[in-house]
Amino acid sequence: MRRKLPLAEGETSRTACARGMLRTGVDEKSGELLSPALLAERVRWAAELVSGMAGALTAEHWNLIDVDALASGRDAGGRKLPSNAWMALRRLGWAITPPDGIKVNDRIVRMAQEQAGRGLRSAKWRADLIAGVLATWPADPKKRTAEEWDQVREAVPGGQLLPSSVIKSRTRQVVAFAAKHGRVPVSVFELEPTPRAGPMLLLAACDGQQATIERSDDRQRALLRLQLPNRPGPQEYADWTWVACLITLPPTIPADAVIHLPTLRIAGGKVRADLAYTHPVPKAQRAGHTGALGVDWGLNTLLSAGAVRLHADGRITTLGSGAQFRTAGVLAKQYRLRRNSERLHAKTDHYTRLARPALDEKAARLAEEIRRVSERRSNLNDALAWAAARWAVDQAVTAGATVIYLEDLRSVEAGGMGRTHNTRLSQTVRGQIAHCMRHLAAESGIAVVTVPPRDTSKHCPHCLTPLRHRKAPDRPTVAGWKWAICPAPECRWQGDRDQGAWRRIAARGLTHQAKTVIDRSSGAMVIRTVVDTMEAKAVITDSPKTSWTDRSKTGPTWPRTKRLTPRRRGVPSPARPVGRAGQRPEGHAPTDRTRLPRAAHRHQGVTTISTPTTSRHRPRGAPLGAGFHLHAHASPPRWAEPTLTLMVRMGSLS
Repeated sequence: MRRKLPLAEGETSRTACARGMLRTGVDEKSGELLSPALLAERVRWAAELVSGMAGALTAEHWNLIDVDALASGRDAGGRKLPSNAWMALRRLGWAITPPDGIKVNDRIVRMAQEQAGRGLRSAKWRADLIAGVLATWPADPKKRTAEEWDQVREAVPGGQLLPSSVIKSRTRQVVAFAAKHGRVPVSVFELEPTPRAGPMLLLAACDGQQATIERSDDRQRALLRLQLPNRPGPQEYADWTWVACLITLPPTIPADAVIHLPTLRIAGGKVRADLAYTHPVPKAQRAGHTGALGVDWGLNTLLSAGAVRLHADGRITTLGSGAQFRTAGVLAKQYRLRRNSERLHAKTDHYTRLARPALDEKAARLAEEIRRVSERRSNLNDALAWAAARWAVDQAVTAGATVIYLEDLRSVEAGGMGRTHNTRLSQTVRGQIAHCMRHLAAESGIAVVTVPPRDTSKHCPHCLTPLRHRKAPDRPTVAGWKWAICPAPECRWQGDRDQGAWRRIAARGLTHQAKTVIDRSSGAMVIRTVVDTMEAKAVITDSPKTSWTDRSKTGPTWPRTKRLTPRRRGVPSPARPVGRAGQRPEGHAPTDRTRLPRAAHRHQGVTTISTPTTSRHRPRGAPLGAGFHLHAHASPPRWAEPTLTLMVRMGSLS
């Protein structure tokens, strides 16, 4: 569906996707109410027809000549190919017919051609990358020299901006093929099998003769009408009937958004609908920013962020001390799931090498367990990415920033911190977080720009002097990486390594904002290079501090009594409580309730550990959820609300 979206000045259109579900439907011909299971079955019949034709069409043209012809954007007559994949395939004459005895309309064939065309278009980038890697095959595939890196980057289109990790992963893929077949592959079409066409219905390739969607008057629901088969393998047009499905729209879809035809797929026996919508948003600017949020990546402290301000005279000052998004618990769980998945894969490979029929049942159970662990890891990564992105965008909105600057760590590989630490750093979902951050920031008109990561943690944010990294602030002579100290006598700045990094990232982005470009392939804003003259201005200037030494009198002095009276509360004394406490005031005896043991009021469950029965050590706090030991206390967070006290007019007891 194409509708003109009205836009005001300073606005742009934004197309996004939200998840929905088709729970029930009504067969308009028979009036039958379709249950969720029956509706999923009818959608599956149609999706299997489409995926079968799409897979056959992809396999027929899975070769270098056809993929190059489709990617060239021109047909045999030199005319420009349409942007829609199904129209481009028809212009090239790549047709597909349904199986014998199956009757489908032309819109079903369109969906198959659209799915196959998208897969063939995406293969062009992989084909060029593999061709460049094979053309400049190094003497030692495990370690390229500097000259060999320059050669492979020149051979790959856009290789100068391509992360080195992508080239390394493709090199390992070729090495594995060579170890199995005794030679290197000719192209990606020999290296990779024909991609599988998933069972889905791309209704965006259809028109009103196959599917329609209309939004209800309350703007909270939408009516989807589409033709579905009423039997597997429909043999005539009468086997296709119209089904009306009412979809409850997610709250993330604005009321003024234009709804497009969704993509239907089967997941867990239910019909999922990927609802595409377009709505107006403020237009993000590439330059002209005065307020920015700098974001630095970490491990347990996943994000460290803070806002800075660019003044008219060129000074850059910070707005507050910054904040951190800590995810130590989530990342620890993610790490445990990864180790569990690796052990399961190792067991499965061992059973495969043994090749015994008695182990087939165990291998099948392990495969199912691997699938479940993979789903848990995927769901955990998705939740973590959206939570981190929402936190960063909220920080920018609160600070009034119009741009978020991120490090571009795609070409940086973890090293020098031990095998375990390097693996955990490499497993973080930085790319997914950046994608979610761009999605959420676009709603508020905030630009998300990546900057080069060089020396962001190495140099002082105030004077650009190389920092000395130490283990902790109270151990200035022990080498480490967490705490940074500036050795310059005129600066002497010190702070957390990540806190200094986000200052450097934000200052670099503001001074280089004129160098911001839009990547053609992804549409993301990026600063590719660092200019020395601009970098010299990327320093943080200390904000003027209020003097706390001025003790001049600004009002009358409060009278102080000379009587030695105990401290009293300024509220009436309540009724005498039950217990050892008396009525107020009665010294320091508690008067509200019986106190729990120390550290027992943490937010933990009562089953933290079991109460020892044989050991002499009986921790009092642990059975009540305080942790293992009575004397183990956690520091309260800085943002915790102070405890309300009723003590007023507290005077001296001396």
